[in-house]
Amino acid sequence: MGGGAEPRPVAARPGPGLRVARLVTELTAPAVLVSLLMVAVSWHSARGSARGLLWGLLATLFVTGIPFAYIVGGVRRGRFTDHHIGLREQRRVPLLVGLGSVAAGLALLVVLGAPRPLLALAVAGLVGLVVAVSVSHWWKMSIHSAVSAGTLIILALTFGRGFLVAAPLLAVVGWSRVRLRDHTVSQVLAGGVLGALIAAVVFGPLR
Repeated sequence: MGGGAEPRPVAARPGPGLRVARLVTELTAPAVLVSLLMVAVSWHSARGSARGLLWGLLATLFVTGIPFAYIVGGVRRGRFTDHHIGLREQRRVPLLVGLGSVAAGLALLVVLGAPRPLLALAVAGLVGLVVAVSVSHWWKMSIHSAVSAGTLIILALTFGRGFLVAAPLLAVVGWSRVRLRDHTVSQVLAGGVLGALIAAVVFGPLR
């Protein structure tokens, strides 16, 4: 876990499954999963009302919208390699921007009286970002795996344990990150464990 600059990721060799891996990586990108999760949890907490949908959209603006817009802007200006931030040394600033945006969004949601489960989800996201910022200083943990595992746990806590049947999909997400050579197996496993743990320990009691 040395803190020096890492070499640029080596492109994955063409072969069976490469296109599938890229598709899985895009569909399970943290911004995608967190946005859908925010809306789903908020909608459920408001018993399917339009008000719940609006709460979810407001939270999504701060939790994923603003941070992702910053990353896309950085890619266009050449500051970042891609929207997944493949280089570990490029991750710190975007993660800190995300941390600030989530904190501001959480404060606004509290003041406006957002539903408790949505606040719990925002707090879990804030804790996850703090961990990600800390770990990324030394090691490139898989945020894809962390968010995927956390999403599964939160869905199970919110909608029922039946969602746990989707657990094998976490292996598919991890495979895609390794297949694309964006992460090692240990980075994928560490991300999954931490993501699930944060969801269970933070979101679970607060929801």
